[in-house]
Amino acid sequence: MTSVIKQVTRAPGRFLRLPEVMARTGLSRSTIYVRLEQGRFPRPVSLGGRAVGWIEAEVDEWMRERIAASRRDGD
Repeated sequence: MTSVIKQVTRAPGRFLRLPEVMARTGLSRSTIYVRLEQGRFPRPVSLGGRAVGWIEAEVDEWMRERIAASRRDGD
């Protein structure tokens, strides 16, 4: 008998709209978009029409990386 392995995919969390990204990161709208152009901030995904959202887990990871970098720079 052949066993079937079910792959459980985990949902990526939720989408964050710009006001929540700004509140979580402390960055202004213009700073977020400048860093996007520089490749220094997670890219948003299209939600349809003109709406975009950021993946919560990617924003959280970016924040963890900033914290770690600031701790290294302080040593």
